Amino acid sequence: MWKRKELKKNARRSIRQNYWRMVSVCFLIALLTASYPLATAFLGVHPLSHIDTISNLHQTFETETTSQILEETATRLFHNTDIENLYQNPSATYTNLLVDLYADSTSTFFAVLKIFNTFLDEHFDFIVFILGISAILAFLYRIFVNNILIIGEKRFFLESKNYKDTRISKIFFLYKLHYIRRPAFTMFFRSLYQFLWNFTVIGGIYKHYEYWMIPYILAENPRISKKNAFFLSRQLSNHNKKKLLLLDLSFLGWKMLSLLSLGLVDFLYVNPYMATCKAELYLTLRRNYVLSRSPGYEYLDDSYLEHIPSEDELLISKALYDDSEGPYTQTSYFAPDQYPVFLFSVQPPFSAVRSPVNPVRKYDLWSCIFLFHAFSIFGWIVENLIHLLKTGEFSFDGAVFFPWAPMYGIFGILLLLFMKKLIPKPELVFFLNFAVYTLIEYLASWILELGYSLKVTAYSDYLFTLNEHTYIGGSAVFALLGCAFLYYLAPKWTEAFSHLKKNIRIVLCILLSLIFLGFVFKISLPYIWWLA
Repeated sequence: MWKRKELKKNARRSIRQNYWRMVSVCFLIALLTASYPLATAFLGVHPLSHIDTISNLHQTFETETTSQILEETATRLFHNTDIENLYQNPSATYTNLLVDLYADSTSTFFAVLKIFNTFLDEHFDFIVFILGISAILAFLYRIFVNNILIIGEKRFFLESKNYKDTRISKIFFLYKLHYIRRPAFTMFFRSLYQFLWNFTVIGGIYKHYEYWMIPYILAENPRISKKNAFFLSRQLSNHNKKKLLLLDLSFLGWKMLSLLSLGLVDFLYVNPYMATCKAELYLTLRRNYVLSRSPGYEYLDDSYLEHIPSEDELLISKALYDDSEGPYTQTSYFAPDQYPVFLFSVQPPFSAVRSPVNPVRKYDLWSCIFLFHAFSIFGWIVENLIHLLKTGEFSFDGAVFFPWAPMYGIFGILLLLFMKKLIPKPELVFFLNFAVYTLIEYLASWILELGYSLKVTAYSDYLFTLNEHTYIGGSAVFALLGCAFLYYLAPKWTEAFSHLKKNIRIVLCILLSLIFLGFVFKISLPYIWWLA
């Protein structure tokens, strides 16, 4: 028998010992999946979108909020002025805001709604094709990225209970194991069944708690079949559904406070707190289930989640493992406060096991020049892919240095020059990244607007902006991207670059620099003539 008070007490103790990593994991999951929509609301709320009249139905490619997509569907289906009056009612503003905060407009369901709206508007052309591709991509993303990362998040919180040095990268553990298909298959049917049961409302709530344990079960044992995963989830939630509902309701006050702070409290405390509580609850339920030798208990086979091996046990286990020549034999994965991955039930292929990336390395002049161009071009590609998926069209707006986004390159080089000594402190690196990028974007936007009359960024509809030149959401996302560049991308790209012959490296850097400087000269020429 478990009690909420004891559960929350243990959760708070776990948060104190690993707070920043837990916050970082929840924030990453919020950005990469639809698990915590409220947590990222403060990053990019469009307050004006809820005050406008009904949007132009022909502007299919404009970025739409969830409430606007639903509004368009209702208006086109019923052709009723009462529907329009309902959405223009001031009280609807708050309802729309709640819908936008808690629903994901990039999901497969809303992607299909966009296509449906386009069909009703009789646009049977390339628009429908692009939206169809977007819907397919959203569907595949949901199956092979969204659901897999949710399992990874559960794994992180399960391990961090007893292993203080659990890494943030644990959310990608299934990708590292190259074990995707079976967990993705099971999670797909969980989402499908839940979606269908939601139409019955009461059945949807009941099944939500019946299926609640499945991601945790898959995080413990990814090899388990769909049938056994659903069976164990039913067994673990049996006689606990009401208590699970009451546990969720006990966080209602925190959620109200999060809503009032536009998600800031959700980001800083509520999500890690809830995630830790639920991981604590799963460990309690699975412990009782295994000890009672209930049907199917043998599938809950990760005893190291509960039992922390001693140093002697680890040494003996590692020696036996090396004798068996497992995939981790040549690479040391042997940290005192980390889960012993070489004893996990699923082992990666030999080709997937490599030495960890070392971010503390030297970068010579040519490597820095190459990384400036690589990160600039990478940033331009990422921005345009996101724009294509969100709006269905290619956009070259703001592509002043096509295909470079030099702000990325400048930011990356500054990180390499000034953040190297802070690499052991990723939390501090994140906040410094945030501050540095905010300053760079503000100055770059101000200089381009003042000197060249170019409006590269448009943040007039966002909250928390600095004179519409930069805003908190973009800075937070970019700070995370900067961490990815510093800790992973830069070392990996430099390693690949160093494999080229020295002459080829030099020629490549000079060629890229000349092309880039050509764009800079082209943009600067009118200003030079004006000065002359």
